[in-house]
Amino acid sequence: MKTAVITGANRGIGLAMAQQLAAKGWDVIGVCRTDSEELEEVAGMVISGIDVTDAEHIEQVKKILGDTKVDLLINNAGLLQDEQLGSIDYDSIRAQFEINTLAPLMVTEALLDNLTSGSKVAHITSRMGSIEDNGSGGRYGYRASKAALNAIGKSLALDLKDQGIAVALLHPGYVQTRMVNFGGHITPDEAAEGLLQRIEELNLENTGGFWHSNGEPLPW
Repeated sequence: MKTAVITGANRGIGLAMAQQLAAKGWDVIGVCRTDSEELEEVAGMVISGIDVTDAEHIEQVKKILGDTKVDLLINNAGLLQDEQLGSIDYDSIRAQFEINTLAPLMVTEALLDNLTSGSKVAHITSRMGSIEDNGSGGRYGYRASKAALNAIGKSLALDLKDQGIAVALLHPGYVQTRMVNFGGHITPDEAAEGLLQRIEELNLENTGGFWHSNGEPLPW
């Protein structure tokens, strides 16, 4: 049985991916701040009370996992906030960098010993992290933090390739989740299905790519 670790797995896209992987026979380990009944129903293990921006919390996850082999790590936890030019809340921007950019790197580095040749790492990013695709401005913290995550993901892909570990940067689409007040175009289930298909197609030949969940390559 293959094992997947998913951060932010208690609701939204993270929960949908957990449910679909479990249905395919995966052992799902959900990492989250707050547990949910839906996650408990499908996860083999839930590690709750975890703030992925806190190094001590991440160390706790590492200790709980021990020498468990992780076939798939999905860094899904994220934060979307808005800032208005002229009255920017820089603490808001810092918070988004902590969870959107630094946390995925911290979690990945902490679990390196659990990843082996053939393992995959998927960072749930956003097309709003694309500089070329930015046609509307605004969202300074979210755009910048996701662009930085893309840069980190690309470096991880290069650094981990010799170990046989592939890395993907995946945009789920505009999804009906709490993050966007449920105003998206597709459901979490639809997004999760596309994301998992992209992960299935991920290999050492296409490692480091930036894709929409529908398979469309996205510009940097």
